Amino acid sequence: MELFGTDGVRGKAGTFLSAQVAMKVAMAAGIYLKKSAKTNKILVGKDTRRSGYMIENAIVCGLTAVGFDVIQIGPMPTPAIAFITENMRCDAGIMISASHNSYEDNGIKFFDGKGDKFPCEVEEEIERIYFDSDTIYAAQATTKSIGKAKRIDDVIGRYIVQLKNSFPRCLTLQGMRIVLDTANGAAYKVGPTILEELGADVIVMHNKPNGFNINEGCGALYPKNVSEAVIQYRADLGIALDGDADRLVVVDERGEVIDGDQLLGALGVHLNKLGLLKGSGIVTTVMSNQGLDDYMQENGIKLWRSNVGDKHVLEIMKREGINFGGEQSGHVIMHDFAKTGDGLVSALQVLALLIDKKQFASEALRPFPLYPQKLINLQVRTKKPLNEIESLDERLKALEEEGIRQLVRYSGTENKLRILLEAKDAKLINQRMRELSDFFSKALNA
Repeated sequence: MELFGTDGVRGKAGTFLSAQVAMKVAMAAGIYLKKSAKTNKILVGKDTRRSGYMIENAIVCGLTAVGFDVIQIGPMPTPAIAFITENMRCDAGIMISASHNSYEDNGIKFFDGKGDKFPCEVEEEIERIYFDSDTIYAAQATTKSIGKAKRIDDVIGRYIVQLKNSFPRCLTLQGMRIVLDTANGAAYKVGPTILEELGADVIVMHNKPNGFNINEGCGALYPKNVSEAVIQYRADLGIALDGDADRLVVVDERGEVIDGDQLLGALGVHLNKLGLLKGSGIVTTVMSNQGLDDYMQENGIKLWRSNVGDKHVLEIMKREGINFGGEQSGHVIMHDFAKTGDGLVSALQVLALLIDKKQFASEALRPFPLYPQKLINLQVRTKKPLNEIESLDERLKALEEEGIRQLVRYSGTENKLRILLEAKDAKLINQRMRELSDFFSKALNA
């Protein structure tokens, strides 16, 4: 697809994602949604990027032009949009965000009336309509059928109630000191509020967005700040969110980052012991460490692997009746409480685990050893199909014969090739990664 990537439409604001493109995408989505609309309302939220104003107004213009009424709620986390869309009985929800990308980028994510992300076949149909000028022209509303828009500023309370409902009523965060980095993003208000209301002593970092500082040297991509603050303030835990708060990184009381797979393993086994894990399994992606597979097997839990992307994780969760899954990168899906990855819901489950087990994070959240693993992101000029790269199959087969698990794929949002190697021999991995990196550099950047 030309427009949609692994998570909606994303690109440089003002160039790839211009006001014209945003308006036309909104019109195409509105045309698709009209045939099944029940309330004729669509919710629109955003993160804290300056370009969000431009794209929001363009989306409102596009939706009202095809006859939808629009509810604008301003800066809110992506998972809040999923929840509030269903809670307010809207036909769909739209989140304007480029997630962990820098401020220059922006994106458009779609949710259906149940708060679920659009499947690929729906995105394909919207894209087909986008390029059909006659259909778009014919669908424009006139006179009394033109839609209207209104802004609501108090929906944060609905989301806070939902977050509190995900935390066991018998527990409190009283006596816990937590460092929270909101990445100058969408959770800059709701994040500190929920932790404080549950009783925690919260040290908040990077909660002053100015339109340009989202994810800038902070948040989930740069947890060093949280690590240093945890040591400085002698905190029990550090929590780093990304710009739209759908992922988190956890830092233990020693200031050390918890690996995402170890976090998934600890939470999965804990839920299972409490009798709260449905489907007798968890879902993660092809990126996850083999150590997680071993740990799940030891505890009688089946592990399913999906393609990269939380919507692919969710597809298998639904298919297999599983309520817990996630990605190594920090997207954790607690499907009993959230329709997509939710950094704050996940953080509350981590805190509940620590209180229940009466253990430090360094002990409770590292329940198994990891296989040595190396991941690099290689900047490329062109995304040449991998099956057209000469001698690549032979190289990958040779790696597997050496006991090295490999995953090579292009980023869905950037001109980057992601290369993952995993095996028991770290020295061998480093050597093969250098060789593979040189190979792709010549093949894709010549």
